Amino acid sequence: MKVITFGEIMLRLAPEGYSRFVQAASFGAAYGGGEANVAVSLAGYGINAAFVTKLPKHEIGQSAVNKLREFGVDTSLIARGGDRVGIYFLEKGASQRPSKVIYDRANSAIAAAAESDFDWDKIFKDVSWFHFTGITPALSDNAAAICMNACKAAKSKGITVSCDLNYRVNLWSREKAGEVMSKLMEYVDVCIANEEDASDVFGIKASGSDVKTGKIDHDGYKEVAAALIKRFGLKQAAITLRESITANDNNWGAMLCDGSNYYFSKKYAVHIVDRVGGGDSFGAGLIYANLTGMSFQDGLEFAVAASCLKHTIEGDFNLVSADEVKKLAGGDASGRVQR
Repeated sequence: MKVITFGEIMLRLAPEGYSRFVQAASFGAAYGGGEANVAVSLAGYGINAAFVTKLPKHEIGQSAVNKLREFGVDTSLIARGGDRVGIYFLEKGASQRPSKVIYDRANSAIAAAAESDFDWDKIFKDVSWFHFTGITPALSDNAAAICMNACKAAKSKGITVSCDLNYRVNLWSREKAGEVMSKLMEYVDVCIANEEDASDVFGIKASGSDVKTGKIDHDGYKEVAAALIKRFGLKQAAITLRESITANDNNWGAMLCDGSNYYFSKKYAVHIVDRVGGGDSFGAGLIYANLTGMSFQDGLEFAVAASCLKHTIEGDFNLVSADEVKKLAGGDASGRVQR
């Protein structure tokens, strides 16, 4: 089994602890990005995972490659060239103060990449699964065209395609997102979304729910999943369900629809160390569950447990093993010291 993920990896700069940007005398450096996060998770579960992107040949680009290699991700298919690695600045929220992200990613190597940079016939050799997110086609018209090429090639080879909608208002308008993503979704088998994505991108709203108050109505999310499946002919639609109590404390769960049945996970009360990458860790868990033949319910529980654990780990990457996830999904949520 081999999985290809395609997107942008960025340099993450963050003040120490819960300091605000204006307080910071220094910034801690790490790397992350939606599809890179998925590849790291899958590699940690023992899956052959390769991340595809374009990175500059200079030392910062190489540092990103090295970090992926450190966690077992295949980087042999990364195109090299361009001038810069995208950057994002993260200010971690606390209590009633939300986290804040500022992007500095314009004209990054992957945003400026050409379609000729990627040979999808070569990239997709002996591949079982392809994953991308709605962030990547939002980077530039070139990136959107490359995503389309990848999706068409994957579909022609019988590769399962998954997409996390991941709408980012700072990257493109709702109208542009709806136009581009509607075309890409024709090639998608498994769609992952959160409470707002389906509404922002496709105008599909969950009735009876309000993300600002944390109110979640299960019937409303059933309607969203059913609408996504009907519109795009999906095999599966998964929606993460986040009840935000404060920036530090959330209730976390998810639902999955296979076209005829609906599955809801158990709900976790999560005290957050770092929430960035939570949705990516869920997506990786769902991919792993599909590849290893788990039932829909067990697979959903695995994915939610994986993302629950991610919220306890600093940085974008979910550095946990499949056994740790299975233990939590099986009911061991005590957090007791393991000796």
